[in-house]
Amino acid sequence: MPLRLMAVLAHPDDESLGFGGTIAKYGSAGVETFLVTATRGERGRYREFAAGEPGHPGPQELGRIREAELQAAAAVLGIRDVAVLDYGDGALDRADHREAIERIAWHVRRHRPHVVITFAPDGAYGHPDHIAVSQMASAAVVAAADPGLARATFPGPHAVSKLYYLAWPESTWTAYQQAFKTLGATVDGVARQAVPWPEWAITTAIDAREHWPVVWQAVSCHESQVAVYGRLKDLAAEHHEMLWGRQSFYRAFSTVNGGRQREFDLFEGITP
Repeated sequence: MPLRLMAVLAHPDDESLGFGGTIAKYGSAGVETFLVTATRGERGRYREFAAGEPGHPGPQELGRIREAELQAAAAVLGIRDVAVLDYGDGALDRADHREAIERIAWHVRRHRPHVVITFAPDGAYGHPDHIAVSQMASAAVVAAADPGLARATFPGPHAVSKLYYLAWPESTWTAYQQAFKTLGATVDGVARQAVPWPEWAITTAIDAREHWPVVWQAVSCHESQVAVYGRLKDLAAEHHEMLWGRQSFYRAFSTVNGGRQREFDLFEGITP
């Protein structure tokens, strides 16, 4: 039986910009990879145009465009199945959490992944959608294993072996924001910015350096966001490798291994 990996994320492009190296690495190694994306990213910019400006196609059309871009990027990364839950972009934390958890749990039961990856509870840089999807994914992993969650259309219970949160250290955040932009969010009048994880807290380091060209190809599929990503086009190969080739995680739970020793494989301890 092949190993299986599922990413549960918030927006189109999260799979490429945040997790692309890991997904490409395992997909190329024969791991079956799956993606659940909570929104269609319809409140974002369209190229150089902000929402409401002439030239912006409007939220409904942008959502359609970004979902198509997501499908194209997923194909490049080797993702076998993409599910878009179609919750409101920028409003995921105000969705019906019980419903969202059950919907994600259904996908977990359907694909039966050994490993699930998602954002950390801080949402990387305080983004409310990232925080919400982290909470939903974490709860869904528990719910998927609960035989008490029984619906006529639900597959049988499935226990995920390992759950990981994205955990970037200062070196990664520095390289990313110098090449890309300073990421932050203002929520309820309070400015939020990225807070790097200390090196000692990172449990898992993934070397995906040979896969950076695939990740960059996937990032480039998100053409509607090209004005935001534009400066990335001018980076030298070694800088692309630095951005997409080294990824780190915090092992939130594992039923098969543990301890202080850093691991270099999300599937360490798992026997398929």
